[in-house]
Amino acid sequence: MQEFINQFFDVGFMLDHFDEVLEGFWITLQIFIFAGIISLIWGLVLALMRQLPGGATKPLRFLTIAYIDVFRAIPLLLFIVLIGTGIPSLEFLPEWLRLPQWLGKPDTFWLGTFALVVVYGAYMAEVYRAGIEAVPGGQMEAARSLGMNHGQAMKNVIVPQAIRKIPAPMLNELNTLMKDTTLVSAIGLNEVLQVASDVQSETFNSSALTLGALMFLVILLPLARIVDRLIARNRGQVTRGSHMEVA
Repeated sequence: MQEFINQFFDVGFMLDHFDEVLEGFWITLQIFIFAGIISLIWGLVLALMRQLPGGATKPLRFLTIAYIDVFRAIPLLLFIVLIGTGIPSLEFLPEWLRLPQWLGKPDTFWLGTFALVVVYGAYMAEVYRAGIEAVPGGQMEAARSLGMNHGQAMKNVIVPQAIRKIPAPMLNELNTLMKDTTLVSAIGLNEVLQVASDVQSETFNSSALTLGALMFLVILLPLARIVDRLIARNRGQVTRGSHMEVA
């Protein structure tokens, strides 16, 4: 038992390597922040394109649906490796795009973030779509009867209501995104998994990996509790609504 504790839960070892693991975790958090914000925006754009009316927009709707289906089907790790190793090899691209060094971050940071955004944008789009389709159809009809076009109705009436219906599933997606940022280590970024793995390979002690896992728990456990409360609140609202209908 003591051997197990020394291998995975050596507190002294964790303290000795705390700063370097924390530095890797900070990089992980930055990837999450950039990828999360951009994915939320890109997912909303995709969801709105999927809802465009009329025959003229049918090709765009088809391409949007194809995009969402394809990138929800491709394994994320495979896509990260594909982007992280493939784009730097495209000599026809300008260097600032092929090997981005924006804001002082290495190219692996931005290529990994890009891969996460491409894939998670598809997942976010489906969450937004569920929220949009949960809004009663009469809301769009009422907005159009007031003289709004489709875009104005979506912006001022439908999307605000849809967003209020999806905080729990959206937070779940962000929770998963936070964990999946560790996959960027596959293209050599020194984020928390890479740093902890390097320590483990040098010392043959896994406590640095445990320390990285504990850092994730500090962030994700409160987020999970928030999701649970939102789900419980939504259930309560549905229950109250059904009781009012019965009454």
